[in-house]
Amino acid sequence: MSIKTDARHLYLQVIDEIKKDIKRGVYKEKEKLPSEFQLSKQLGVSRATLREALRILEEDNVVTRRHGVGTFVNAKPIFSSGIEQLNSVTFMIEQSGKTAGSQYLSTEILGPTDEDSMRFSPVKVDQLAKIERIRTADGRPVVFCIDKVPEGLIPIESVNKEDSLFKVMEEYSGKRIDYAVTYIEPISYHDRIYDLLNCEPDQSLLLLKQMHYTVDDEPVLYSSNYFRSDTFSFHVLRKRG
Repeated sequence: MSIKTDARHLYLQVIDEIKKDIKRGVYKEKEKLPSEFQLSKQLGVSRATLREALRILEEDNVVTRRHGVGTFVNAKPIFSSGIEQLNSVTFMIEQSGKTAGSQYLSTEILGPTDEDSMRFSPVKVDQLAKIERIRTADGRPVVFCIDKVPEGLIPIESVNKEDSLFKVMEEYSGKRIDYAVTYIEPISYHDRIYDLLNCEPDQSLLLLKQMHYTVDDEPVLYSSNYFRSDTFSFHVLRKRG
């Protein structure tokens, strides 16, 4: 098939054609695409044009390129959420029709690091509860969570009986999380986390670092959530000012 009749940049046409073929089922999830030589010949474009298209498709998490092996179609994320709306992980999983669960790895009381003290400023924090969990969807591990909460805001002795820390905090201390400041980072291979989430070595993760605040701007929860990028996707609604 030749796509040179379209007036747009060729690599954009290639991207559209590959996406259409994936949607039509020509290339299935986790399936290897034809070689660069075969695909460029099939589409009627140069290998340089094809490589640029594949580079962008990889950035968009549509495909994964494995050096010396080939290009593979990524599984479509099960959960998609607007990052501008603050929802708990439990809510996101349940909204997709899955059963949310938690595997508690550890809960401990620690003194704050200098970085923790700056994050929770201007509130002075003497002790923090650090909670490590794996969040599951229908029993499948999909998110690794590290949460830090000032001591006294949640019941440490029974926190593992409820999936949502938002709900636990509100019921126990009356602190209702109103908003969060979020930073997103792509994460490459990490021995422990990849093992906990059953990830492939070349799979990427999305790290959401979030400080959660009450309506009175009190910082009450700091979370580092590692999402499987083949399971979760996030988008942002942007409007002109």
